[in-house]
Formats: sequence, C-alpha cells, structure tokens
Amino acid sequence: MEKEFESEKLKKAKKRVEELKGFYIHLSIYIVINAFIMVNILVRALDDGDTFWQFGTFFTPFFWGIGLAFHAAKVFQFNPILGKNWEERQIRKYIEKDKRDAAKFK
Repeated sequence: MEKEFESEKLKKAKKRVEELKGFYIHLSIYIVINAFIMVNILVRALDDGDTFWQFGTFFTPFFWGIGLAFHAAKVFQFNPILGKNWEERQIRKYIEKDKRDAAKFK
C-alpha cells in the first residue's frame, strides 16, 4: 500500500515538473520570437521613417501574452473565480446534501 502511495506521489511530481517545463519553454519561445519581431519592426520603422508606436507593432506580443497568461494560470494553479475556497464550499455543500438525503431514508 505504501509503495502505491509513493508511486502515485512520484507520478504527480513528474507531471507537475513536465507542466512547469512546458510553461518555461513556452515563455522562452515567447521572449525570443517577440524580441525578434520587435527588433525587426523597429529597424524597418527607423529605415522607412515610420513610427514604432502603433497597435500593429504590439499585436502579436499582446495576444500571445494573453495565451501565455492563461498557460501560467493553469500551471501555477491560479484561478480567482473557481479557486480552492470555491472547491471546498462546493464539496461541503454536496456532502451536506448527501447527509440530508440519507437522513430521509432512516
């Protein structure tokens, strides 16, 4: 029984490490690609005499950043709407409901 428990803990730890690794790879790619895009846009803007400060300049980093933020929220288990307190309240609610239903049949 104890070996099964340790095996389960090891599986969870490995899964958690893989999730973190995936997020950090995503973050690294985000930084490298967006830095390349921004430098490219800056160089072209300076050569053409255009302005760098346009919405289109920040379109990719902004929307990709939203996706990255959702990835981070999932990996770091941040959920302000359906957080841990909400889960605990729902669990208590259903336990109480089951107790009431069981009491009807006694």
